Order: sequence, then C-alpha cells, then structure tokens
Amino acid sequence: MTVEASTAPGEAGTGATTTHVPGSAGVSRRRTHRQPWAIALLVVASLFTVGPFLAVFILALSPAGAPTIPFQWPEALTLDNVSRVLGARSFVRWTLNSFVYSVVSVVVILLTAAMAGYAFAKKRFPGRDVLLWSFLATLMVPVQATIIPMFVLVAGLDGVDTFWGLIVPTLANSQAVFLMRQFIRGLPDELFDAARIDGAGEWTTFWRIVLPLTRPVLATLGIFVFLWHWNDFLWPLIIAQSDEMRTLTVGLSTLSAENVAVADLMAAAAVSVVPCLLVFAFLQRYLVNSIASTGIKG
Repeated sequence: MTVEASTAPGEAGTGATTTHVPGSAGVSRRRTHRQPWAIALLVVASLFTVGPFLAVFILALSPAGAPTIPFQWPEALTLDNVSRVLGARSFVRWTLNSFVYSVVSVVVILLTAAMAGYAFAKKRFPGRDVLLWSFLATLMVPVQATIIPMFVLVAGLDGVDTFWGLIVPTLANSQAVFLMRQFIRGLPDELFDAARIDGAGEWTTFWRIVLPLTRPVLATLGIFVFLWHWNDFLWPLIIAQSDEMRTLTVGLSTLSAENVAVADLMAAAAVSVVPCLLVFAFLQRYLVNSIASTGIKG
C-alpha cells in the first residue's frame, strides 16, 4: 500500500491523504467486464421463467383455430376465449370455492399463528419448548402420509363435499407458527412490561401491541398462505367429490381431460393467475418492509 500525504499552503498540520491500493483498478475493470455476462445470464433466466406465462396469456387471447404447436404469434388478439370462460357457470363456481377456501384459511391461520407465536415467544409455561419442537416435528412428516387418515377422519364426521371438511384440516400450519414466533421474539420486552404496568390484559396486549407490530410479517405470511391454498390440488381433489365443490385447480384438471380447445384452457389458466398477481401487488410493500426489518435485526 502506498500513501501519499500533501499539505495545502497556509494549513499547518493538516493535509489531504491519498491512498492507492495496488490492483484496485484491475478489480474494477474485471467487475466491469463481468457485468454484461451477468446481465445476459439474468435475461436468459428471466426468459425461461416468464416465457411460459407469456405463452399462456398469448394463447388465451388467440382466436379459435390459431396454431399452438409450434407456437406462433397470432395475427390478431381477441377476448372471446376469456369471455367464454368467464361465462361458464362451472368456472365461476370453482373460482368462488377457491376464494372461500383461500381467504378463510388465510384469516384463521394468521390469527391462530399470531396467538401461538406470541405464546411461544413471550410466555413461560411448563412444557413450552417441548410442545413447540413437537409441533415443528410435524414438518418432517410428508403430507401424502397423512392424507388417508385425514380423509377417513373427515369422512367419519360427514365432512366430505363440505366447506368445513375442505378448510379445517389445513388450518394447523406449523410453519406459520414458527415464523410468527421468531418475529415476535425480536420485539422488545419493555413494550410488554409497560403494557402490564398500564393494566393491559393479555387480549389488549395482543390486539394493540402484537398485531400492529407484526403487520409486515403477517402480510408476508398472508401472501404465502393464500398461494398455498389457491394452488392446492391434492386435498381438494380428494375431499371435493362433486362438481359444485371443486376448486379452480381441480376444475381445470378436469377440463384438460375433456374435449376443450387449447385456447379456452389457456384462458382459464390465465384468469386463475390474476388473483395471485393482485394479492402480491397489493401486499408487496408489506413484503418489502418485512424483508428490510428482518435485515436490520440481523
């Protein structure tokens, strides 16, 4: 390392120090040379990711009889396929079932996960750690291993082809509890001590302190839970045995087995993606705030 010090005229004892690090210019040039390759790699990866979605939307807007394989850009775009899909009674019913399944699950899971996370993070009671790690151990059990016992239990309670049979078995979410517990652990204990001094009870503390402070992680978790349930296929396929109770994912799979035009299938698939995009766009700022706050804590 070479250090050169120079003192400006008229200023005694002060000077400007210049530091030259050998090889720094070469490192900067190498990074500049690598940047176009990195950008090109990211562009190619994004094309592989976004390409199928673009193909779905273009095929959904293609007129009847347009070539699909090999894929070609249609001469004209039309909304006839989308209008035909939205006018189908079964599709509307499947979409409503998916909304009920997803929204109810999101509300209940967020509320119960926040309560459980608060208890595991800030409360002391016998067997707390054993109960927590036993609950988390269920993550190692494959979902497929519990499908048959869960179906037998729900069927014995006459829950087949009902909303409660579709929703209730999916509400125990250990991942959500763990995420909420980890976030609430980072909240300062002084807030809860001050609430107790002011005479706040447990419910008041939970509603006025815990929920407002956990809004970013609740929004992030809400996005994930909504996507999990909106795209869920296996459990709705087993428990919803009539056309009236099918969710959108199960309904689309039945359409693919019938003699339905490819453009109509792509239109139905494109419409099914729109709610997920809207949920992510609406809650995106909370997701960014959650990531930022997590990075600051770390």
